[in-house]
Amino acid sequence: MNSALNDIPLSLYIHVPWCEKKCPYCDFNSHQAKSNINEPAYIDALLDDLDQDIAHFGESITERPIQTVFIGGGTPSLFSGASYQRLFREIRRRLPFSDRAEITLEANPGSSETEKFSAFRDAGINRLSIGIQSFNQTHLNKLGRIHSRDEAVAAAACAITSGFENFNLDLMFGLPEQSLEQALADLKQAIALGPTHLSCYQLTIEPNTLFHHSPPTTPEDEDLWDMQEALQTLLRKHHYHQYEISAYSQENRQCAHNLNYWNFGDYIGIGAGAHGKITTNEDVVRSWKVKHPNSYLNKTVKLGGRDTVRDKMLTFEYMLNALRLNHGFDLSEFENRTRQTVESTQKLLDKHVTLGLIELTERSVTPTAFGHNMLNSMLEDYLNVAQ
Repeated sequence: MNSALNDIPLSLYIHVPWCEKKCPYCDFNSHQAKSNINEPAYIDALLDDLDQDIAHFGESITERPIQTVFIGGGTPSLFSGASYQRLFREIRRRLPFSDRAEITLEANPGSSETEKFSAFRDAGINRLSIGIQSFNQTHLNKLGRIHSRDEAVAAAACAITSGFENFNLDLMFGLPEQSLEQALADLKQAIALGPTHLSCYQLTIEPNTLFHHSPPTTPEDEDLWDMQEALQTLLRKHHYHQYEISAYSQENRQCAHNLNYWNFGDYIGIGAGAHGKITTNEDVVRSWKVKHPNSYLNKTVKLGGRDTVRDKMLTFEYMLNALRLNHGFDLSEFENRTRQTVESTQKLLDKHVTLGLIELTERSVTPTAFGHNMLNSMLEDYLNVAQ
């Protein structure tokens, strides 16, 4: 294996596609569970999927330790702690793990799931990401969430008592008919629960969702701007540092898994609809798995496809991720992760400096505050060059 690959961190993403109820804003690959989920069969399918990736990529993934794991969905906390104990026991037989690997599981606040938190901790999961979205019952109802405000508060307390010293709370703002005061009340309640990390992001109406077909009434753009600024001010006051567009953490509590995405690291993706990105000695390869759970459970067919990412498209994909970060990126890392030279994109870098979108030194690129607000414009420039 090329020794340069050791400088590119490797993560693992595991997708669990079922949920109790499909939310009207959700565009993820999630399917409402209509009966009891066959957990053992899905764990078998995940391991078979991983074996297929190992057979294809070989030492490109078996010779690098897993630095982070993220179990997303869907609602992964629907599965039992015993299922995750078995899953991680088998994965560790196949792949090396860092001694300090961050292992995150997405969880919903329902009481039936919080009862499992200790079992998740026993399975080796050391970080939770709890989907609160709001503490206002009216807004929870409009979002189609099935938990209550009290269950949301109890979930955070349960995370702490179950031994999770590191956990995230997800919050949305710009909700249907939400006022600035209500958005601030949500955030104040979240901060009072003591999470190490907060994801605070605006509700967006995505295609192929119920909200897209029947759009709710959301705040005007000027009100959304005021809301975002007020929330960011409150987060700073309580020492939650923004390190990405919608990610805030206490000191040294950034989500290592998401940082690996944004720094254009590698990741194996297993599970229905999961995506992966692996750097080999020759290429950078994207992979994707079949989306529907029934198709994925087929014992022979997991792979949706693989594609080599080339030249200017590598530059676009790198910028798509790295420009989200407040601190930007090192130019040497850009060259290492994309195998492209800085000179190959110098024209666009100079343009974005002139427009006040980035600050450029001999070693690094840092988006300005204005640049973060104009991120889509910068990315469009890179995409136009790549196509």
